[in-house]
Amino acid sequence: MNIRIQLIVGIVVVLALGVIINMIRQKKLELRYALSWLGVGTAILLLDCFPQLITWISAKLGIASPINMLFFFGFCFSLMIIFALTVAVSRMSIRVKELTQELALFQKKAEEKKERQS
Repeated sequence: MNIRIQLIVGIVVVLALGVIINMIRQKKLELRYALSWLGVGTAILLLDCFPQLITWISAKLGIASPINMLFFFGFCFSLMIIFALTVAVSRMSIRVKELTQELALFQKKAEEKKERQS
């Protein structure tokens, strides 16, 4: 890989990691969701600094082309993120339903209390 491209990728990754850390600090992003992105950013930075590492890892895993390994790992990472977000959305959906039911019960009790006072 060209040294200029390595520098550009390195700078972009460091800036992205800085943005993620800043969002965590400002409580705009929860740490549990950001940990995977921090891990990927660190891995990309490591592979950017040592490009021969990609070739070595792919050879050890028996993958013919290093780029195929990167695409496969990217695909697996995407599936993990999608699954984690699906679980989070499901939990939030269940919680919203429970809160809506609790609110309806409180409103009904408040109306009954009002009717008894009248």
